[in-house]
Amino acid sequence: MSDVKTAIPPRKDYLSPDSHRRDSLSDVKTAIMDAAERRMQLGGFGGFSFREIAADVGIKSSSVHYHFPTKEDLAAAVIRRWAEETSKFIDEELEKDPDPVRVWTNAFRGTALSEGRMCPCTVLGAASQDLPPEVAREVKRFFKMCLDKLVAEGLSPSNAAEVLSTITGALVVANALGDTAAYDRATSDLLRQREAARVGLLSKPRRLGQRGRAPIRRRSS
Repeated sequence: MSDVKTAIPPRKDYLSPDSHRRDSLSDVKTAIMDAAERRMQLGGFGGFSFREIAADVGIKSSSVHYHFPTKEDLAAAVIRRWAEETSKFIDEELEKDPDPVRVWTNAFRGTALSEGRMCPCTVLGAASQDLPPEVAREVKRFFKMCLDKLVAEGLSPSNAAEVLSTITGALVVANALGDTAAYDRATSDLLRQREAARVGLLSKPRRLGQRGRAPIRRRSS
């Protein structure tokens, strides 16, 4: 299996000692989102406060409010960014590997092997009924994006749902057990079945008539 390290580009170290010297508003905004993303991976929507984010980045709480007036605004922005970067990553990987199931499985495997170990959309998705509406909408859009791309890549809607349920569930199990190898165990059947189906299609003989020609269907009179 491909040794994918991360499903999206790695974040900057927002806990670095020189973080308080950031002089670019865009850098500060990015650092705030990075810090919130990390805390959401660990504790979901309730896993961070503006005071904690400010301490992580090395700025005042008022600076966090400047960029994101509410906690809901910040969480929604984090989920939106994760969805956009995941979509871009999948598109890039499909140019190297045409098998969508393998690409998506490896992408989420990369998340399991990363420092954060969890997809924040998956964390929030488990509690979507209790999320603020604006955050819940972004989480729903993420999962719909995943399903839509899988279907666009040739899977039926039911198969797409099965793949997405398997890889997100495997991510949760691996995180709960603290064992990244659990992700591979949980997705091994999915990949094995996919490979068996591919090999079967390649090796399936073409049906021929008695003299080596494809059978001709006779039109009824």
